[in-house]
Amino acid sequence: MDGAQLLIAGIGGLGSSWALKAHERAGNDVDLVLVDADESSFSNDVQAHIIRLGSAEDASGCAGLPPLGEQRMRNAANVTRMLLEDVELVILLAGLGGGTGSGAAPEFARQARLSGAVVISVAAHPFTAQPSRRIIAENSLEKLEKHSDICVRLSLDRLAWQARERGSDWRLGASWVEELVDGLIRTLLRLGLINLDMMDLKAIVGHKGASTLLVAQGHGDNPQGLLDDAMSSPLASLKLDGAKGCLLQIEGGPGLTVGQVGEVADLFTSRLDDDAQVILGARVSEDLHDRMRVVAVVSGLAE
Repeated sequence: MDGAQLLIAGIGGLGSSWALKAHERAGNDVDLVLVDADESSFSNDVQAHIIRLGSAEDASGCAGLPPLGEQRMRNAANVTRMLLEDVELVILLAGLGGGTGSGAAPEFARQARLSGAVVISVAAHPFTAQPSRRIIAENSLEKLEKHSDICVRLSLDRLAWQARERGSDWRLGASWVEELVDGLIRTLLRLGLINLDMMDLKAIVGHKGASTLLVAQGHGDNPQGLLDDAMSSPLASLKLDGAKGCLLQIEGGPGLTVGQVGEVADLFTSRLDDDAQVILGARVSEDLHDRMRVVAVVSGLAE
C-alpha cells in the first residue's frame, strides 16, 4: 500500500496510553494523535500530534461528562480536518465510561469518516463492578459503532484477567491491543508474497452487518493453536458463524510454506458463510522464525 496514510488515534487517558505503546511498536511509518483534556496523557519525548480538549489549567478534564467531551472535540474540528487530510485509515483506541473517551471518540470517528478515511475503533468497556460507567459506555458505544467501519469492543474484565496471568499491567501495556494494531499495519503497509491493500480492506468492511478483528500468534505447525489463541482474545463477544467477508493476513518465518498458509486459511474461514468473500494475504518475516501471526478482519456478522 505505497503512499497510504495511516493514523493511530488515542482518545482519553486509556486510549492515549495504548496508542503510545502501539505507535512505539509500529514505527515511524504511521502518524500518531493523542486527544485528551488531561495534560498527563501527553508525553514530551514523543513525536505525536496533540489535541487538548480544554485548557492546561483545567484539572477536571471533561468531568465525566460525555456531552462536554463531544462538544470540545467538535470545537477542534478545524485542527482535526487538517490532521486527517490524505489519511486513508484511522485506528482509534479509546476507553469508554468517562467524559473524554465516551464523548470525544465518537465525534473524532465521525469527523474521520467525513474526511473519507476508513475507521477501525477499539473500545474498552468498563469493568462489571463499574455499573454507572457501563451505562455511559453503552450509550457511547452505539454512537461509536455508527461512525466506525469496524468497532471492536474489548472487555476490561477479560483484558485485566489475561494481564494478571502474564504478570503485566493492562493499563500500561495491553499486548493484545499492540499486536492488533501492529498486525493491521504490517498487513497494509508491507509487501508480501500475496499483498493486501486499502481497496481489499474497503471491500471487506463494505458488507452489511457487524464486524470484528482477530489476531493470533503461535507455532507454524499448530494451526488449531492459532485459532484457539484468536478466540481467547479479550473481546466482549466473538461469534464468527455466517460471516459474509474476511480479510485474512498470514505471516510466518522463512520456512513458511504454501501448505501451512492453506491449512490456516481453511481453519479460520471454516465457520464463515458458504458464499463469503475471502481475501487472503501472506508474507514472510525474518523475525518470526518458526512462528506465525494471523490477522483477520471479519465482516457481515449478525448484529
